[in-house]
Amino acid sequence: MLMSKPANTISADSALFTAMMAGENFWPTDPRSLQELGLSEPFVEAHICRLLLSAGNMTGRQVASELCVAFRLVETQMERLRGRRLISHCGSASLNDYIYGLTEEGRKRAQVFHSECSYIGPAPVPLMDYVISVEAQAIGDQPVRRNELLDAFYDVSVSDDLLDMLGPAVNSGSGLFLYGAPGNGKSTLARCITSCFGQEIWIPYAVIDGREIITLYDPSYHEQVEQPSESLSFDRRWIRVRRPTVVVGGELTMDSLEIRHDPVSSTSEAPLQMKSNCGCLLIDDFGRQRISPADLLNRWIIPLENRHDFLTLSTGKKIQVPFEQLIIFSTNLDPSDLVDEAFLRRIPYRIEVRDPDETEFHRLFQIAAIKLGCEYMAEPVNHLLEKFYRSENRSLRRCHARDLLLQIRNHCTYHDLPFEMLPEYFDAVAGCFFTRVRTRSLPPSSASSIASVR
Repeated sequence: MLMSKPANTISADSALFTAMMAGENFWPTDPRSLQELGLSEPFVEAHICRLLLSAGNMTGRQVASELCVAFRLVETQMERLRGRRLISHCGSASLNDYIYGLTEEGRKRAQVFHSECSYIGPAPVPLMDYVISVEAQAIGDQPVRRNELLDAFYDVSVSDDLLDMLGPAVNSGSGLFLYGAPGNGKSTLARCITSCFGQEIWIPYAVIDGREIITLYDPSYHEQVEQPSESLSFDRRWIRVRRPTVVVGGELTMDSLEIRHDPVSSTSEAPLQMKSNCGCLLIDDFGRQRISPADLLNRWIIPLENRHDFLTLSTGKKIQVPFEQLIIFSTNLDPSDLVDEAFLRRIPYRIEVRDPDETEFHRLFQIAAIKLGCEYMAEPVNHLLEKFYRSENRSLRRCHARDLLLQIRNHCTYHDLPFEMLPEYFDAVAGCFFTRVRTRSLPPSSASSIASVR
């Protein structure tokens, strides 16, 4: 699908050419009318009035820019509002434009519109257009080859065995469990996997179904990239972002998986699985959430199998949205201890991320040294292994190389020393780094005093 609207026959050829030139599977075509915009005249007029009420007097082009809609479409609607004496010309602007402001009657109407819904961002996209975009950009339609997976892990140390287990799991599109000791890069693996499917996608700022607006773009999860040049025609209600990797941990609740309605603004926010469409959703520290694993997994059994989810709007209406992301459950626990056989059948790939061996540990230091701007030296790493790992029977972790070098850099900065990998620097930072925090039982008197305070 190359267009944002399948019924758009007027601009189909130009959209096809633009998308082919840009190498896109999906391209949001620039609407040429309100019908192609997918929004009604009353909605657009109310949107303009709310914006003028919030921002004050604006030129027509400023209004069009805020709504991410072509000026020619906004100009027609503003003239209609002026004819009904809801807005008026407050001055002239360049390029045959005017400064517009609300009349007294217009201000009253705008306050009514604002009480019904206070959303004033970019104009929303019809829900069906969003569904089409997800289907066109879904990761399931883009199988990953081994070389592509290698490219995605170019700056991460991954064994051949782990790589060959990850590849088929990723191509299954059914999700997977990554389990193993903490600090071995399970979250890093999830981020790298996302980059296998192409770097960038299109998402709308917001979608609309009926009169319900659902905000989708979230800067916390969606990293904006360079937008197409002004010479290319596209619908500016859409934004180009990197494929999202949404990471949630112990803070995850069932509310995060449902549309959250704000009764004050009368707008809604998309759930996490909708924000992660065409990307990856990583449930980190699975089993340590405030909700039980059974409740969380039961919520997703049907979506995982059918690749779509049902969400409930504030009006009680249910809508069907795509469930097109790779879900990764990362845990320090054994998956069989967390879920039952019915759910494991739906996520058949369970991959253990093991501790690195000493050869890989050296390679991890090489990668970390390059990233942090330090010369790699093997002898200090051997000193570290002998003194703090072998003698203590301590397990190696993939995060240790980066974290130890960061502490050495801080040590060198504090003492005004060159940043180097020296044995004495490892000795200086290892004492704090490997300290184990032990909890001591309180004496009976202290325990009783705490109990009395409670």
